[in-house]
Amino acid sequence: MSIQRVPLRGIAETQLVRHAESINGIIDGRIDVADTVTLTANVATTVVTDNKFESQMVPSFTPTTANAATGLTSLYVSARTQGAFTLTHANNAQTDRTYLYTRFG
Repeated sequence: MSIQRVPLRGIAETQLVRHAESINGIIDGRIDVADTVTLTANVATTVVTDNKFESQMVPSFTPTTANAATGLTSLYVSARTQGAFTLTHANNAQTDRTYLYTRFG
């Protein structure tokens, strides 16, 4: 399998600089693929609005509190759309079920 080269002719220098900065940022680990969500108390679903989320992406969760760790076994993604996803989870009064999530896709 061969990888096609990107033609550089006709690309403005400012575009090349932006591309180089983006690639260097990725190499340095500065990719914006993570965020935080706290589950809504006293309901069974939480809608996470994220303008960087695309409907084919998959969020992965890391609990940041003890209650979030316990609740991880009942947490699942029940819907995905452009700019948002819905989490279905246990319906309880806990207000500290906070997760870090990473977008993949």
